[in-house]
Amino acid sequence: MKLSISEIFHSIQGESSFAGWPCAFVRLAGCSHGCRHCDTPYAQEQKIDMDIETIVEQVAAIGTPLVEITGGEPLLQEEVYPLMEKLCNRRKETVLLETGGFLSVAGVDPRVYRIIDLKPPSSGVSGENNPENIELALRQKDHADRMIEFKIVVADREDYLWARELLARTGLTDACTVMMGVAYGLLEPVDLARWIIEDRLRVRMQLQLHKFIWPPDTRGV
Repeated sequence: MKLSISEIFHSIQGESSFAGWPCAFVRLAGCSHGCRHCDTPYAQEQKIDMDIETIVEQVAAIGTPLVEITGGEPLLQEEVYPLMEKLCNRRKETVLLETGGFLSVAGVDPRVYRIIDLKPPSSGVSGENNPENIELALRQKDHADRMIEFKIVVADREDYLWARELLARTGLTDACTVMMGVAYGLLEPVDLARWIIEDRLRVRMQLQLHKFIWPPDTRGV
């Protein structure tokens, strides 16, 4: 049972509620959605086939308490589900999944913390956001253990207004953490911060921490 892997590396988690923690990253290859602001286009092309046991061994050798499955779009590969299950069964790491949000996370092991992108209009693919993921998050509202959060990366004022309307309509911020950040180099963080404060929006602002630690085009971080 093999997966197509772009890279496995050890770095600082740059986004999500886990930002700042050392993390082992397993980046799966392949994605067909064509988001305009994709910052890992190389994951669509460069790959190596690896079996699940080898992947788990490499994660174990890194030895961090946090591991993230990312992409590309990791849920495109069916073998990712047994990989996540095996990592959870180790009981050595907190297992994260970061997904583009086009596919439902309903079949993901419930022990996996799911970080889901919501794509705004500037991405060119906002019509492909899977509404089932929002429904799943809303169902966790009354549970103490909330295992789904969302990330919205905005590039301009239109994106922000789109996100504000979506959050107001769905009540998503009552059910889970919603992170909001800027598309690097396209929107000044101070502008997003001002809009959030002015609207008293119940989101957690984030910056892509790894792009401030290393040059923004650096791979393997």
